[in-house]
Amino acid sequence: MSNSWHEKLLGGFRRTSDRLVGNLAGLGGARLDEGTLDEIEEALIASDLGPETAGRVRHRLSEGTFERDMEELGIRLVVAEEVESVLAQVARPIEIDAFPRPQVILVIGVNGSGKTTTIAKLAHLFLEQDYAVMLAAGDTFRAAAIGQLKTWAERIGVPIVTGPEGGDAAGIVWDAVKQATAIGTDVLIVDTAGRLQNKRELMDELAKIRRVLGRLNPAAPHDVLLVLDATTGQNALSQIEVFKEVAGVTGLVMTKLDGTARGGVLVAAAERYALPIHAIGVGEQMGDLRPFDAREVSRIIAGVDTERK
Repeated sequence: MSNSWHEKLLGGFRRTSDRLVGNLAGLGGARLDEGTLDEIEEALIASDLGPETAGRVRHRLSEGTFERDMEELGIRLVVAEEVESVLAQVARPIEIDAFPRPQVILVIGVNGSGKTTTIAKLAHLFLEQDYAVMLAAGDTFRAAAIGQLKTWAERIGVPIVTGPEGGDAAGIVWDAVKQATAIGTDVLIVDTAGRLQNKRELMDELAKIRRVLGRLNPAAPHDVLLVLDATTGQNALSQIEVFKEVAGVTGLVMTKLDGTARGGVLVAAAERYALPIHAIGVGEQMGDLRPFDAREVSRIIAGVDTERK
């Protein structure tokens, strides 16, 4: 991974890392008695890492294999190891292996999460890997979503299937799969409505899309990706809960890790749901959404990255 990507990761997780380092400040060097362990655990929860990871770090520190007056850096190294063990289980790029083609990827997420832009970035990522990509504007609820996705399709040079505002999303998906199959497209990325206010309506629409896809290809959709906005912190976790129920989420993409984000929620989501996290977004450019290395991100979050300036 290029150094510039590493620098963007440093920037993207800076708030999380600074917060964690600040919350642990002063706790190193003290005896690791129950009171200090309580403070360390609370500091990690306050850093959005989640109670599960915080509890595991506490358990590691209490095992007695560490010096009883462990320095702060040593505590952060334990945090890095525990975070890595969580993230290593979920850091998995999307494999384009569907046969017959296309591999159909439904993208879901609440309006405002960066869903449409993330679709464009995913398309760009697949184009870099020499896959042929098509988009389908299945969020017919918002004219702006259709227009925005068309603009992105033109900008990155991929075909797109659209319909009128308020049109039948399943019909658009049907047309898109037919076209993608005819021209030998590898990946079809489908935008979907993000209105969670009416869960039943959204569930019905997604179920209809699934039925249509099933008639054309019983294996489709091959992936159901939930786009999460990292700036929403713990609210992102409740979105996973709802969308898992409504849409059968198979993987996550975490966006807007831009330095203001509460990136610790990445760890909390991994620990609690164990869903694959296929990519993270750390900037506005097309190349700023990529698969991530669990060790690199863990060390940055824990503030022990050797290249940190």
